[in-house]
Amino acid sequence: MASAISANKAELLAIANAVASEKMIDKSIVIEAMEEAIQKSARNRYGAENDIRAKLDPQTGDLTLWRVVEVVEEVEDYFKQVDLKQAGKLQDGAKIGDFIVDPLPPVDLGRIDAQSAKQVIFQKVRDAERERQFEEFKDRAGEIITGVIKSVEFGHVIVNLGRAEGVIRRDQQIPREAARVGERVRALITKVERNNRGPQIFLSRAAPDFMRKLFAQEVPEIYDGIIEIKAAARDPGSRAKIGVISHDSSIDPVGACVGMKGSRVQAVVQELQGEKIDIIPWSEDTATFVVNALQPATVARVVLDEEEGRIEVVVPDDQLSLAIGRRGQNVRLASQLTGHQIDIMTEEEASEKRSKEFAERSKMFEEELDVDETLSQLLVAEGFAMLEEVAYVERAELAAIEGFDEELAEELQSRAVEALERQEEAHRTARRELGVEDDLATMPHLSEAMLVTLGKAGIKTLDDLADLATDELIAKKREAPRRRNNADGPPMRRPQREQDKGGVLGDYGLSEEQGNEIIMAARAHWFEDEEPAPAPTEEPDNQEAADADSTQ
Repeated sequence: MASAISANKAELLAIANAVASEKMIDKSIVIEAMEEAIQKSARNRYGAENDIRAKLDPQTGDLTLWRVVEVVEEVEDYFKQVDLKQAGKLQDGAKIGDFIVDPLPPVDLGRIDAQSAKQVIFQKVRDAERERQFEEFKDRAGEIITGVIKSVEFGHVIVNLGRAEGVIRRDQQIPREAARVGERVRALITKVERNNRGPQIFLSRAAPDFMRKLFAQEVPEIYDGIIEIKAAARDPGSRAKIGVISHDSSIDPVGACVGMKGSRVQAVVQELQGEKIDIIPWSEDTATFVVNALQPATVARVVLDEEEGRIEVVVPDDQLSLAIGRRGQNVRLASQLTGHQIDIMTEEEASEKRSKEFAERSKMFEEELDVDETLSQLLVAEGFAMLEEVAYVERAELAAIEGFDEELAEELQSRAVEALERQEEAHRTARRELGVEDDLATMPHLSEAMLVTLGKAGIKTLDDLADLATDELIAKKREAPRRRNNADGPPMRRPQREQDKGGVLGDYGLSEEQGNEIIMAARAHWFEDEEPAPAPTEEPDNQEAADADSTQ
């Protein structure tokens, strides 16, 4: 590059063209870098205080060097100013305030100046190359790209993408997949970030979207939009599930994805290192989709709990291990695919659960309503589970139960209201014993039972409640699905584990809107405490004060 500074004009243009072509950047950027380098070197030779400019003609290669000076009446800076007499020698008709050009002879740069100029050009070209790389890749997130493995550093794979480099982080690789330097690899571009060292291009081979894009490449119907992959879940390197739907009733989505003799799906499986893929017909009906997602297991019954976002699936005893899968893999993938937490249980367990719930509810009605066992069981059999349902249901609905009449329905509702009032009073007493202030009882949507829960969590004042975020108050507690796993023997039940601590009132089913309303109501007193500044009082002038005194 030293020769680039002292070269003749033909060589300067040739070098500019070569660098622009090699780095795939605009030639004008290289020309600008050369001009900046020459200007810096010229200032070193003529003095850094000078305002020196250089211009390299991109067509002819002619180099022009000059300094800019201001015409002043009295010179204070001899490097950047000239008087009117001296200005007349440089430019005819110059007047005070003009900026004129003082031509300079070309400089013969020494080795040190040339080295400095080379660094300026390299830095400028490098910055332009990084910007070009970022512009090229910034909008390509979600695309599959092919590159060559350059190196493996601390488990992260560096991939040469031709005009840039990408990285497949350790957690985005397929487990047990060997990465060998020089091998070609396909991956999904997940994110592109600007960085001082150039664009950071993050790649993934473990993301579900990578599998989606592979199917789009292998299945023309997906590429054309006739078949859509509605959901996908992966356990990278082991097993995956995709939910597909066809927008053309004459085309079977599962068959199209499998292909003739499995050719299409096998191409994807080979790219994913033998990952088994279950292709499942997608359905808008949640229960149907859950049944399909748990394939190859057979499902006997599905019970949806929309409020909790959970689904109970009942399977025959001989299907339990198959439904749960090795290390819970099948039910875990089905849960990810459907977006619901799935609990698996056998017919026997479901029967035991129903019997237990029936007995508990019957016992509760028997004690709280002071009725006999037959009547309490009849209420449960009709679908009543809580006192609130009995107290506030339409009376005609209660009276319509076989063996009931209007008088009995009225009496039951009266007893239910009294029972609820007793419970509320008991909770109120417990709340006060915990030291929860009465101010909290004025907050919207909070029952006395909720206030007891808050007190047990140490939230006893409005400030305690106001300091909480909405999620800390109402986030629901989530548990891992129950599962069985024993590769060499009969399935064994593992206890449910709490995955997410959840909010203090997470068990009460409050909505986010209600949670926000509670928090904002608790914070209202913060703003009431801020007293407005008193309005300034006007002081009477001295004359008015004197007049007042004289009057007195």
